[in-house]
Amino acid sequence: MAFPATRMRRLRRTASLRGLVRETRLDAGDLILPLFVTHGSDRRESISTMPGIARLSIEHAVAEAVEAFALGIPAVMLFGIPADKDEEGSGAWDDEGVVQLATRAIKERVPDLLVIPDLCLCEYTSHGHCGVLRGDTVDNDATLSLLARTAVSHARAGADLIAPSDMMDGRVGAIRAALDEEGFGDLPILAYSAKFASVFYGPFREAADSTPATGDRRGYQMDPANADEAVREVLLDVEEGADLVMVKPALPYLDVVRRVKDATRMPVVAYNVGGEYAMVKAAAAAGALDERATVLEVLTSIRRAGADAVITYHAKDAARWLSETE
Repeated sequence: MAFPATRMRRLRRTASLRGLVRETRLDAGDLILPLFVTHGSDRRESISTMPGIARLSIEHAVAEAVEAFALGIPAVMLFGIPADKDEEGSGAWDDEGVVQLATRAIKERVPDLLVIPDLCLCEYTSHGHCGVLRGDTVDNDATLSLLARTAVSHARAGADLIAPSDMMDGRVGAIRAALDEEGFGDLPILAYSAKFASVFYGPFREAADSTPATGDRRGYQMDPANADEAVREVLLDVEEGADLVMVKPALPYLDVVRRVKDATRMPVVAYNVGGEYAMVKAAAAAGALDERATVLEVLTSIRRAGADAVITYHAKDAARWLSETE
């Protein structure tokens, strides 16, 4: 019925009514906290473009993981900053590498917390690209065996999920085959399936020390203009054996999140990346936005678009704020 018989405002009149009909819920259990783990001991290096975020030596990363778990956050994602780099990124599959050591340390201290090491070579290569270089081009097929080797190393360290973020063609299948062959058939793969070549990664690249020395990543990461291609990328990863799929970044690609969810009906993760985090922090510091309200609205919008989980640097703050409203 039309107005005046139908009045949409009736169910908005009180907080209790609004809560009763709320369609999208946000909970600490929907969040994943990224951590940057660096070599050495007793190190906490602030990241200028990401206020409140730091590179952490392993003991500090463990402390962050403990705090996250106490707040109800179910998972952390680890990015490693090694002491040394080389052309192939061999530190990525070093069983005594910084991410492998951090994974073991966190699982020992907080066994029920999910640990998800990011699987890519960019933080470990001297040139900053996500695979083996042949001239100025990343050699897709030569990179696959190195990614598979890294996946097995992460599995041996105790990772709960394998999360390839490199955007090489065929890497999910190569990783699945390697894991199965090494006895890790039950270990799920969270594929960065629709990862766009985005300007919003700037702060992350400072944090992870992973800016390419030459060129850029547009030859393997996706064109921001393409949504049909994103769905195709995701479906190919699913066909190769991905158990969860990801869209990255989140806010500029909420339409892609929705399309991926509709196309797959699988668990979908969205990465609320460093540039998105930095914008909110800058606006809040300038007094232009209320940080708490903005963060909770942003994360709710990502969930509403279809994401089952959100990787976000706001995770700890959001978990605290959500607990205050319960």
